[in-house]
Amino acid sequence: MLKQFEVIGYKNFRTATRLDLSDVRDYKFNSDCITNGLISKMIIYGKNAIGKTNFGSALLDIVSIRRYQRSRSATAFEDDTYDESYLSSGNTNDYAEFRYVFCFGDQEVEYIYRKNRWQSLIYEKASINSTLLFDYDREHPEECITTGISKLSPTLILDFEKVDSILNYVVSNTPLDSEHPLRKTINFISKMSISRSPYSRLGTLIRMREYFPKFLMESTNLAEFEYLLHDSGINESLVILKDNDGKERLYFNKTPPLLFELVASSGTKTLLDLFVSYKRAEDGFASLLFLDEFDSFYHFELAENIVLMLEKIRNTQVIFTSHNTKLLSNRIMRPDCYFILTADKLTSFANATMRELREGHNLEKLYMSGEFDEQR
Repeated sequence: MLKQFEVIGYKNFRTATRLDLSDVRDYKFNSDCITNGLISKMIIYGKNAIGKTNFGSALLDIVSIRRYQRSRSATAFEDDTYDESYLSSGNTNDYAEFRYVFCFGDQEVEYIYRKNRWQSLIYEKASINSTLLFDYDREHPEECITTGISKLSPTLILDFEKVDSILNYVVSNTPLDSEHPLRKTINFISKMSISRSPYSRLGTLIRMREYFPKFLMESTNLAEFEYLLHDSGINESLVILKDNDGKERLYFNKTPPLLFELVASSGTKTLLDLFVSYKRAEDGFASLLFLDEFDSFYHFELAENIVLMLEKIRNTQVIFTSHNTKLLSNRIMRPDCYFILTADKLTSFANATMRELREGHNLEKLYMSGEFDEQR
């Protein structure tokens, strides 16, 4: 699981912004939000344009090391995938730095890397239980430290000039068993995913046409999604039918049938997207989900039901972002699992006030009254 994350120099994060998921208090309620001593379910609040979406992008930046290509250069300015705002304005280091600590039982893996303005990896460092595995600066390869790799895999060729991500290279070319912390780290990274704002999710027409019907045909997925619709106040039945082109499509079961992708509301479409994420997590295909503005189209009761549904998944860490203050309740989560993002830090409610927060406190009223504005 992810234990800590820190980013600096990326987009609006000019100074270090840190998330510590090991900062768990001794609350006796809503224990489903805590897994193996780490926060596994949390909601981030913050003003508009403060960087909640950017924080999710920063957190999931590490996923790129699995498909990383080191051939990027100044020509990337002409590349459609180049992000001119990747580095924060006024960044004197000319790179963004990301730090992760992953925890698997009593084993910890720390991984630090830097990317330049073209999103090319220029530095990597990895440690296992504070023992250095490697420390490599591409601008100063003569100072490279690889003693940990040599001990782990004595026959591995250490010509990193032609290697993309060193961490990925080491794990891919070393016969590690499935319980090795490096193998677990790469597996965790591979299963991290982000669902951005609904306005982005609604653009996934290909998934709506190609993937979702096949997914809903598996096991009891269609019946479960129908139940979720009914529980949300949408009293419709669904059916999967073949179109004239021979492909299955999702329809509302009417006379005549109505094509889901054309007539479903924005909220219903995003609910299907969230349901798929939930089922993938339930089936073990998601290590961490970042759900950005997940409830933009939802009544507060439906938003609450979604949070409570995802809280039940034990082995997936879920990070929500929201503006919905109705979710601020000790009945749903707890003060160490609600966070506020400001221009210079990310702080849990438990750390944002000198008040000792208890189960009986009304977190929504405290938040609206400015109790957590002066973060300490």
